[in-house]
Amino acid sequence: MSYFFPGAGRPTLGSILRSIEERVGIALLALALSFTGAQSVLAHEFKVGDLEIGHPWSRATPAGAKVAGGYFTITNNGSAPDRLVSISSDVSEKAELHEMGVKDGVMTMRPVAGGLEIPAGGKVALAPGGYHLMFIGLKRQPKQGEKFSATLTFEKAGAVSVDFAVEGMGGGAMDDHAN
Repeated sequence: MSYFFPGAGRPTLGSILRSIEERVGIALLALALSFTGAQSVLAHEFKVGDLEIGHPWSRATPAGAKVAGGYFTITNNGSAPDRLVSISSDVSEKAELHEMGVKDGVMTMRPVAGGLEIPAGGKVALAPGGYHLMFIGLKRQPKQGEKFSATLTFEKAGAVSVDFAVEGMGGGAMDDHAN
């Protein structure tokens, strides 16, 4: 195969490879920048003291629903345990910490008394099918794409305001009893 560029002479193998390297480098840089931008849009985390609250979310609720669930992770970067002791929100009359589980083949759900301990250096997930928040007495229906605020209060770290991203309805009965 022969290359001819008028006025430029014949390109060398080195110049062709440099051109390819430059194009690949530009493409990789563009990809890295787009990934970084996407990460900042998708991630929403909150911090109070040694605690990090990762991606608080809820599901959209159908018309007439009186409750919604709330989910997130809590990472304790400190050397002492802490405890989630209360929750309040502008979307509901009250909010409670609940635990879902299966006992003797029967699914159970109950409020958690005394709060939820977050061990030192540990991580606790509030997720469908386990620990989760219940927003009870909804004042409005959370809709997909919206956010609503809540305040989480910890025994040692204190209070932190977080935004729950409302995701679409879906999943089975084991995923979330709020819908």
